[in-house]
Amino acid sequence: MASQRPHVANIEPSLQPTEGWHCVHHYYRFDRARLASEPLPADASDQFVTTLAADTEGAPTQLQAFIVGGDKADFGVMLLDPDPLKIDSIHQRLISGPLGAYLRPAYSFVSMTEVSEYVPTLEQYGDQLVEGGVERDSEMFTTKLNAYQQREPMMRKQRLTPDLPAWPAMCFYPMNKKRKVGENWFTEPFAARKAMMSEHAKSGMAFAGKVTQLITVSVGLDDWEWGVTLWAKNPEFLKEIVYKMRFDEASARYAEFGPFYVGYVATAQAILAHCRVG
Repeated sequence: MASQRPHVANIEPSLQPTEGWHCVHHYYRFDRARLASEPLPADASDQFVTTLAADTEGAPTQLQAFIVGGDKADFGVMLLDPDPLKIDSIHQRLISGPLGAYLRPAYSFVSMTEVSEYVPTLEQYGDQLVEGGVERDSEMFTTKLNAYQQREPMMRKQRLTPDLPAWPAMCFYPMNKKRKVGENWFTEPFAARKAMMSEHAKSGMAFAGKVTQLITVSVGLDDWEWGVTLWAKNPEFLKEIVYKMRFDEASARYAEFGPFYVGYVATAQAILAHCRVG
């Protein structure tokens, strides 16, 4: 959970976060028996395509649709916006539209974007450099600190109000941190947790240019604590990064994972064609 959010007094009631966006992953199956026994309404495919178009009036800020591999679902959609009702309107349009009678919701996950408490501030990053052996008054220290200062605003933006990459392969999974005797993440000192997350981040950095991720928080919003969405330039990189990061202590000792949903980014037209609908 983020701990760097400034205190805001006298907040007016609102569905919109003080920072960041709401995020929902929806997964659906087509009812094959009904499709086989009943013809689709004439406008079903057009309404489906219009609903999942990012430029449709009333569409959320970010919308990405994808074909789902395996039998957990046929397709999914990831939605982000400051307004949770604008996000939910896409789901409502799908299930209430002419194709809705042929759809079966398979899974959903509700979360919000955040900046993790383990992302260092500029001051904390400087302290980390010193702990790593860089002298505070050195040219190297100044260069590295300035570089981080330039990157930090974009890092925050990408975590709070992200642009979803158009890379072809993606996967999503929910996760918890353990709360078991002897393995309780939440009773570990902050410094120990931060060190483990730093190791975890370094493992992920090895996949820069191959994989990008968005971690959203679902504590108090859904049955799991976090949701992890990964995009990759090739599906093999999804396998490789998840395998490599399983050996980090933060995962190997403390992480619990839910179901994995692998997807392939696609247009609504491509989803219908691939799933033999319409």
